Amino acid sequence: MGIETFDYVVIGSGSGGGVVAARLTEDPDVRVLLLEAGPMDDDDMIHLPAGFSTLFKTSWDWGYQTTPQKHLGNRRADWPRMKALGGCTSMNAMIYIRGNHADYDEWRDAYGADGWGYDDVLPYFVRSEGNQRLRNSFHGNDGPLHVEDRRHDHELSHAFVESAVANGMKRTDDFNGAEQEGAGLYQVTCRKGRRWSVADAYIRPALSRPNLVLRTEAFVTSIDLEGAKGAKRAVGVTYRRGAFTETVRVNAEVVLAGGAINSPQLLMVSGIGPTAHLKDHGIDVQVDLPGVGQNLQDHPVSGVLAHTQGTTDIAASLNLPQLLKAQKLGRGPLTSNVAEAGAFFTSRDDLDLPDLQFHFAPTGFWDNGLHEPTQPALTLAATLVRVQSRGHVRLRSADPSWKPEIEAGYLDDRADLEALAAGIRRACEILKDGPLARYVKAPWEPASLDPTDDQVYASINRLCQTLYHPVATCAMGTGDESVVDPQLRVRGVEGLRVADASVMPAVPRGNTNAPTIMVGEKAADLLKESR
Repeated sequence: MGIETFDYVVIGSGSGGGVVAARLTEDPDVRVLLLEAGPMDDDDMIHLPAGFSTLFKTSWDWGYQTTPQKHLGNRRADWPRMKALGGCTSMNAMIYIRGNHADYDEWRDAYGADGWGYDDVLPYFVRSEGNQRLRNSFHGNDGPLHVEDRRHDHELSHAFVESAVANGMKRTDDFNGAEQEGAGLYQVTCRKGRRWSVADAYIRPALSRPNLVLRTEAFVTSIDLEGAKGAKRAVGVTYRRGAFTETVRVNAEVVLAGGAINSPQLLMVSGIGPTAHLKDHGIDVQVDLPGVGQNLQDHPVSGVLAHTQGTTDIAASLNLPQLLKAQKLGRGPLTSNVAEAGAFFTSRDDLDLPDLQFHFAPTGFWDNGLHEPTQPALTLAATLVRVQSRGHVRLRSADPSWKPEIEAGYLDDRADLEALAAGIRRACEILKDGPLARYVKAPWEPASLDPTDDQVYASINRLCQTLYHPVATCAMGTGDESVVDPQLRVRGVEGLRVADASVMPAVPRGNTNAPTIMVGEKAADLLKESR
């Protein structure tokens, strides 16, 4: 049997790749192969909204860790990433946030990402969205990505919103409308109380099309290139599936959508990246591209935790009756996404745009939720969404199965620490005053709701972790470190694009699932235009 040939091969079925594959196969004359390293998304905890953290550190998780972080007590930070159909949309907290309008204008103006300003990308957000409540020019109601208000809101989440408003924040029922600032309940990517991932929204509806071929448990080991130096072209990919290694060819293009860790790693093991680094690992350099793996950004988060009284803890709902209620009826506390409410605000009065986000959870959530609270608690987590620090992803081996080196660079820029500390202090204020205060039995972390600076910094040192939003390792733009151009084409390689969070030149102010889906939508149009 000869080598199979497809028009497009899409690597990765997450927020970017799943969208691209589905949209391309709307044309019946286009044949697409979608490769996913993980299995089908067939675990009950994937589809149960409150169960996402139970997937961490299991076979569903790539299980990444950062290098020791010098500003976090030399701790390694765990970076959960989903290894299954739907990618991280099958393991995230389902919060539907697009980021600030100014984020996209900055991509265009500061990085040269022409065509990616807010007015350019808004139509793609609208096209993807099926919002069940909000009906205006900022929202779509017929798109495949179902967005709804949760079917269960904990009383503590409402109390948080009231307390945030009492503390001087605006009240909002739409973080994705004309203005981002304010406090409110988050909308979620769920449908009738069940997770609604990219696998649900885009991939499964497209599987009935004969021109889409999906292969799970297919680990791509290389992007195959041909041509002389300076004229390289992606002609196919090689992947392992079980005990077999297979190669497929492409007529049109390879679309890499492995995410901010896997995409730069695969480029580098394929010979595309910084020359000196590739040579250090004995890799034959195909294209010298210094920016591959550089410019890594993520949202660091550190929580204020308190023991509660006169209320419940959502973790106590993980029992069989509530599990059956959620699975059969889509009702009850296990339809919660845990991080139910939040806010966007500034760390200083002289800032025009938010640099901080709150995530409120009616339970004690720290260390990625791997520790169950021993008594009822709540968490008000301050998240830095305007990040100055940068890190990198580098190879530890030429073997693609080796986990790469991840240097998050958390708080390397002192401004990041000071802004995050301001968020911790604001969280303490909110927990002390207003309707939420009556539920607070005692502070847990930090040990006082009137903490000293040293106590704030020490708490950040102990608790700060990822909010699961790595970006920018294959950054888009026109600068020397740009990896892809504004059409998402890898510089120096014909027939190869990247379509995932790694192309974002800077992390947006907010959760990155919706922006990455937007990237997938726009990428599909760019590919269609080229064809």
